[in-house]
Amino acid sequence: MSVVLASATRQLELLRSGAISVTELAEEHIRQIERLNPVLNALVDFDAERVRAQARLLDDNPNAGGALRGLPVTVKSSIATAGHLCEIGSLIHRGSIAKEDAPVVSRLREAGALILGTTNCPEFLMAYETDNLLHGRTNNPWNVEYSPGGSSGGESAAIAACMSAGGLGSDSGGSVRQPAHFTGICSLKPTPGRVPGRGHLPPCVGPFAVLGAIGPMARTIEDVSLLFDVLSGQDGFDPVSAPVELRKPQLADLRRKTIGYFEDDGLVGVTAETRVAVRDAVRALREAGFQVEPFRPQTLELLRKLWWKFFVQCGAMFYQPTIRGKEGMLSPIFREFLGFAEAAGPLSATELLDAWAELDLLRGRTLREMENTPILLCPVASVPAFRHGERSWPVTGVNGGDGVKVEYLDAMRHTQWFNALAAPAAVVPVGRSPEGMPIGVQVIARPWQDGDALAVGAMLDRAFGYRPPPMAML
Repeated sequence: MSVVLASATRQLELLRSGAISVTELAEEHIRQIERLNPVLNALVDFDAERVRAQARLLDDNPNAGGALRGLPVTVKSSIATAGHLCEIGSLIHRGSIAKEDAPVVSRLREAGALILGTTNCPEFLMAYETDNLLHGRTNNPWNVEYSPGGSSGGESAAIAACMSAGGLGSDSGGSVRQPAHFTGICSLKPTPGRVPGRGHLPPCVGPFAVLGAIGPMARTIEDVSLLFDVLSGQDGFDPVSAPVELRKPQLADLRRKTIGYFEDDGLVGVTAETRVAVRDAVRALREAGFQVEPFRPQTLELLRKLWWKFFVQCGAMFYQPTIRGKEGMLSPIFREFLGFAEAAGPLSATELLDAWAELDLLRGRTLREMENTPILLCPVASVPAFRHGERSWPVTGVNGGDGVKVEYLDAMRHTQWFNALAAPAAVVPVGRSPEGMPIGVQVIARPWQDGDALAVGAMLDRAFGYRPPPMAML
């Protein structure tokens, strides 16, 4: 078996034991990228010689680096990586090169990670599939006719296809979780402020300081946790970054907590296989000794509506100065986003102020509802990965029965709730669709309890776990 198929943790074990050198591991990943990236279009800035130079430097300095020494990783092209393209998928930013690393990238380098390159995303990150006029569309390694999701779709495709051992995405509406679900890998949207957000474009400011976070993506929860340990910690120049110590819970303590689960929100259905994945996850957790009971917060639709105001309406308002007079350069997917925002209309100052106050009140109400069920389990989306450009799908209704259709943004609501709540949420692959596409489940914890989401996710990962798409193994 090729070493690129191994987990990040296993690759590090091989490096530390001397079974493989950093240069040899880098060459294995270079070969995988050169073989698969022309088909998948996941990496948009990759230079094999630059990777080789990093690897030689690490091999020549055996005491350099730390916990990630020699591990090949990728970074979403909205996160500043010095010397690499940081174009956010837009012709407006064509050729933009980051001059310095974002703090999260600096932490990767300090830990000894080997940066392979940056990955594709939809224009300005405002879509659940990855396509743009600058670099084109990214394909799902399980079936190239399908999308790997968005906005961290290039990152998820690279990791799922074993071109990268792990990496960084970002998430203001599901953008590390939905692509992980679509491609059969794991990810974490951390509590905002847990991982430094500086150096991300667009900046994680205003409402996006609540909604958004940079998060780790990898093929196992163990690998996600490893990256999270390296990335997390206060950034003294980030006003939302708090000096909250990482807490790794004991399983005995977690088993005393009740995990609430639900298959839908009572308004929008999911596919039959998505329901099966949730039920399978519930069964696995119960067999592992956890208390898992049906529970659904009553505030989900209210949270979604507020998310819409901030992400869609405010997001469009934020971008107006950038795109004004350059509308002819915009990709169809970003124009679609602007159409959603235009239909909703701009927010007045009073509406924005009211929404901001309501968000704090609603977060408090939701956390009170979660007092006795501090961990939740639910779908990541109504549907698994969809074909490029699809915008509606058949699902089972909330009251049973088939033949119900769900539309694009409605199908993606499951992640949006927890961006509005500013809660940590992990994704683990559990099931498969009839077409063979992966289906993940989402584990959510209370804000700052990221360790709870990861620990429960790790139990599910042991029960189900990653398997590589066939193209990765050829």
